[in-house]
Amino acid sequence: MSRKQIGILVLVAAIIVGGIFYFTKGRQILRSKNVKQIELNQKPEQISAPSNIGDVSPITGIACTNWNKRTYAVMQPADTYARPLAGLGQADMVFEMSAVYGSITRLMGVYGCTTPEEVGSLRSARHDFVHIAKSLDSIYVHWGRADIEQFKDVLNSGIIDDMNCNNDAGKSAGQYCFRKEGMERGVDSGYAKFADLIEGAKNFGYSTENKFSGYPHQEEAALDQRPNGGNLRVAYAKPYDAEYDYDKATNSYKRTWGSVADTDRNTKERIAPKNVVVMIADAAPIKVGEQYVNVQIGDPWFDSADSGSAFYYMNGQQYRGTWKKDKSKIDSKLFFYDESGQEIKFVPGQIWVDIIDPGQALRWTPSA
Repeated sequence: MSRKQIGILVLVAAIIVGGIFYFTKGRQILRSKNVKQIELNQKPEQISAPSNIGDVSPITGIACTNWNKRTYAVMQPADTYARPLAGLGQADMVFEMSAVYGSITRLMGVYGCTTPEEVGSLRSARHDFVHIAKSLDSIYVHWGRADIEQFKDVLNSGIIDDMNCNNDAGKSAGQYCFRKEGMERGVDSGYAKFADLIEGAKNFGYSTENKFSGYPHQEEAALDQRPNGGNLRVAYAKPYDAEYDYDKATNSYKRTWGSVADTDRNTKERIAPKNVVVMIADAAPIKVGEQYVNVQIGDPWFDSADSGSAFYYMNGQQYRGTWKKDKSKIDSKLFFYDESGQEIKFVPGQIWVDIIDPGQALRWTPSA
């Protein structure tokens, strides 16, 4: 072999090794070094008073009998075999983000004002959802947990009021859950009657008083002030991608999931939140060679960033702003701000939060 051929082989090998390093450890290191902390005009600790007046839900701003009761943050899957999911149409708030890097998402429905008769499928706990549930003063419900180092200890520590239907970590709650017959996959068959979850939380001695300060609200735009339509596309990897079509009559956003109209398994009705929030947050494998993702949204265990840009959709319009969650405090509120640094005032009703990586596409198409 000539010296020239040897040189070419050495160069090719160096490129391959460099590429492997970049797409495993190097890319993650560069991302963490380039995380930008957004300076906000308003510090979270400056706001402690309740955001709503009267007997209304601190999340939805709607009057209900459960307005001062604690919410339940329930882990639910995005897998197509488990769809449609039961209960999400009645959730006060829903969080949706990546659970496996670059592909599969997972959801957490937060139930309070209205609790569905049945909720499911139930899936495993993920660390990125735990501190969000804690920030809402929710009781955290899940079926098992992700096999992430130190995560079992987190759930066992009592840091959050926990109900684990799989009994492998945290507060064993298998007696309050069941397997539904007729599901295509066993992993999707975990369900619970909400009355049983409430009874279980009572038996565990969990407080029933909701201490979450809530999110502020505004009046809905009058019908003649609403646009005729609009489409929002949140480009998670297929078939987890979501679209929202603004409906003028109901002032809501009808959700499509993987090109199929998203409905609630219980009611058969279309899922249509009044508010959609899209948070931008960097995501990467939690460690080299690991499938589980870590989303930089201010968790106290793995994150270096706790703020970022955000887009808000309500009354048929798009608004820009930022989000902030103090990573030094697990129970710190997740704040949503407008461009002037003031808290966003939501339309009364369900709030749906999608969290995407900067590399994922987001498209808002207003009505003509």
